[in-house]
Amino acid sequence: MASVTPVPALLELARSGPAPLSSARADPREPLEIAVVIPSFRRGSGGHATIVHLLLELRALGHSVSLWLEDYEGRHAGEPATVTTRSFASFFGAGELDLHIGFESWQGADVVLATGWQTVARALILPGAGARAYLAQDHEPDFYGASAEALWAAQSYRQGLYCIAASPWLAELLRNRYGARATHFDLAVDHGTYRLVDEPRRDDLVVFYARAATPRRAVPLGLLALREMAGRRPDLEIVLYGEERELAAGFRHRDVGALEGRRLAELYREATVGMVLSLTNPSLVGLEMMACGLPCVELASESMLASFGRDGPLTLAEADPVALCAAVERLLDDGERRLRVARAGLELMAGRTWEHAAAQVQAGLRRALEIGSQVRG
Repeated sequence: MASVTPVPALLELARSGPAPLSSARADPREPLEIAVVIPSFRRGSGGHATIVHLLLELRALGHSVSLWLEDYEGRHAGEPATVTTRSFASFFGAGELDLHIGFESWQGADVVLATGWQTVARALILPGAGARAYLAQDHEPDFYGASAEALWAAQSYRQGLYCIAASPWLAELLRNRYGARATHFDLAVDHGTYRLVDEPRRDDLVVFYARAATPRRAVPLGLLALREMAGRRPDLEIVLYGEERELAAGFRHRDVGALEGRRLAELYREATVGMVLSLTNPSLVGLEMMACGLPCVELASESMLASFGRDGPLTLAEADPVALCAAVERLLDDGERRLRVARAGLELMAGRTWEHAAAQVQAGLRRALEIGSQVRG
């Protein structure tokens, strides 16, 4: 029997519509009660890690933060709540954050923050919200083929939630395509982990983020480029990472699987060139590579060009395996070019902190409260 996972809250929203907004505090400059609705999670989820980084910094700014799990898939239904909360804390370093399994203890909040299309319906039907906002980390309709999921993801941007998008490109897309109110925040990295150290770097090692479970990482395209590379340079070491299962790449390589942050940073500091491919919003992986001083090849996609420019700190190539191979080769063959782009990447990433990103999100939440006050009249 085929398994499908519709979001139950969508039916409730269709029946009754959004819950009315409640009265909010008179002074939106005061610390806020922020309730964040998250979807089901698993180890290694970059989206959940970003949420946790932002919420820890929002707490440091004085806000009260709570997390509420919308387990629409039932992924965590067969385990005790203590196991779910312990797993979340362990996977994402979120031990200081309060995670609620379900909504039985819901009592309202100044701002309810949705964090993915699967959470928007729940955010809309929860009572006692002074305002609603939407932390949009990517253009989620692109995650699917023609499907109900793609339809619901697109509809989520038209529900009137104030969008706080994870790049200027994404914020503009949400405004222009869906008529959403939107501002942006700049994705950041943990500089305690992803940083340059004074150690020798190899000149014969290419690393590729080969997370095949995520189609927007365009792994088959990257593997074709590296197959071409392996044929041209049989002595080059190629490392694939990001996937639990080993990939049938068709060329000699080393597969190191899914690595945690410290080991990833060590790999980035050892490698000569990195490659990660982003078909939608820019990946955190490229930022982490740059923060470690690793020159990085990416796709010359609309989002990457808008975010970094054609001559910026990332080497952008067309979505063609030979073009990607050539971009990597240019970096391998030109040490001065590698040094130049590495310095540009380090300069960009110096200002990309989670503290700064949280301040941008805070501004978006306050703007959502202002709009909520206007809606209530």
